[in-house]
Amino acid sequence: MLPMLKGGLVSIEAAMASLTPSERKVAQYILEHPQEVVSLSVQKLAEFAGVSEATIIRLSRSLHFKGFQELKMRVAGDLSQTSLPTEAYQEINANSSVGELIKSVTTNNIVSIQDTLTVLSPESVEKAIQTLSAARKIGVFGVGASGVIAEDFKQKLSRINRWCEIGTGFDAQATIAANLLPGDVVFGISYTGQTEDMIRSLAVAKKNGAVVITLTRFGANPVAELADIQLFISTLEKSIRSGAMASRIAQLNVIDILYVGIAGCHYEESVKSLDMTRQAVSVGKRIG
Repeated sequence: MLPMLKGGLVSIEAAMASLTPSERKVAQYILEHPQEVVSLSVQKLAEFAGVSEATIIRLSRSLHFKGFQELKMRVAGDLSQTSLPTEAYQEINANSSVGELIKSVTTNNIVSIQDTLTVLSPESVEKAIQTLSAARKIGVFGVGASGVIAEDFKQKLSRINRWCEIGTGFDAQATIAANLLPGDVVFGISYTGQTEDMIRSLAVAKKNGAVVITLTRFGANPVAELADIQLFISTLEKSIRSGAMASRIAQLNVIDILYVGIAGCHYEESVKSLDMTRQAVSVGKRIG
């Protein structure tokens, strides 16, 4: 049995800021009338939302769906859930008790990962794993908080003997990008997808023929637009403070998925490399 498609409403909310005014108009109508929309034709939805039929098709593509029918199927899948597995995002307040902080931060992290599952394309993940596995060299780019995610990915790739370099600032990124060749890969991590240094560095890598893979928040953004393979996360927190935390957890979850997939493509080699690196680092650890 095929899995039920879900994530229509989450995708709309996550992409709202990047939509055009006309797309946003129909998106808002869908959010306010989800039960009604699943039974409407594209013509009727256009009439009720006050937009053209072409706008609805463009919205579906902006959400990375194959068309309006997939959008409706995903909204219907959302509505079929009789109960949500977790609560909605929680506001994090400075005056909260320790118990409330534990609950709100944990809930936000869980919901962020679950929402990301609805916008993370299995096909794109598969392409990313295969491309990274076959790469001669991998450049991993991230700035600021995304640089922490890049460091984690670089460390994981190094443990399984994948040739990887990391750039957490423009000079390092541009230097790595300038020396990439066709068959190499650059992996750009930027939650907002607006980081200027990242955009310039990825453009250099792309010009040199490297495959560009990006990990950003869901929706149109300059970083993702440069990508040959786009990976997305979704975080819909109420505050920017929780955003910096929950987005990091969602990004790390995607990195773990890619790491396990890449290791599986070279299973025997990966196991051997992990054993060798484990023995090497154990020298500097106390026993007992």
